[in-house]
Amino acid sequence: MSRKFTIGLTGGIASGKSVVAGAFERLGVTIIDADTVAREVVEPGQPALAEIVERFGTNIVDVDGRLRRRDLRHIIFDDDAARRDLEAIMHPRIRVALQTQRDAADSEYTILVVPLLVKSTMIDLVDRVLVVDAPEHIQLERLTARDDIDEAFAHKMIAAQDSRAERLATADDVLVNTGPRKDIADLAAALHAGYQRMALGEIADLPPLHLPG
Repeated sequence: MSRKFTIGLTGGIASGKSVVAGAFERLGVTIIDADTVAREVVEPGQPALAEIVERFGTNIVDVDGRLRRRDLRHIIFDDDAARRDLEAIMHPRIRVALQTQRDAADSEYTILVVPLLVKSTMIDLVDRVLVVDAPEHIQLERLTARDDIDEAFAHKMIAAQDSRAERLATADDVLVNTGPRKDIADLAAALHAGYQRMALGEIADLPPLHLPG
């Protein structure tokens, strides 16, 4: 049995991936989010958490044995080697979970939301790439307001991800998320119609769609 047709949804931090994913979910598409999976694999008792504690020390968990995610975030965005070590622990487990959930999905096609789709080498899990794009100055505005961090740290978070150029070079479709949130539903619906036809085998491909937001 062939795998389900799969879209990889990616974009920079604070670009609006969750908003776009929500629009597709309301259309009945199964959404599998790597960030959600990442939280699941570090729950107390999970092997990944034990490896993280071994690498970063016992202070990286709280009194209930849960990962101090904010503390870890500050460590890895200040230390490239630490970030690579964390990715080596997390990415293989996230990949397995994404693949398992993708293969069990029952919608016509599936969307995997993966922020580091290029750097994590998970791009082979998907058939087509949808990039949610926003200029860096908008990412900075959203990120500093959302996470209550300063601009310098926000720059570090953006720099640690796939670059905007890397994402756009990989994209089959680009949704520019700079306009009102209400426009996202119409843009997602336009893409959804094409993705359904591809998933059903009615068409082999779509021309690249670059949709303004």
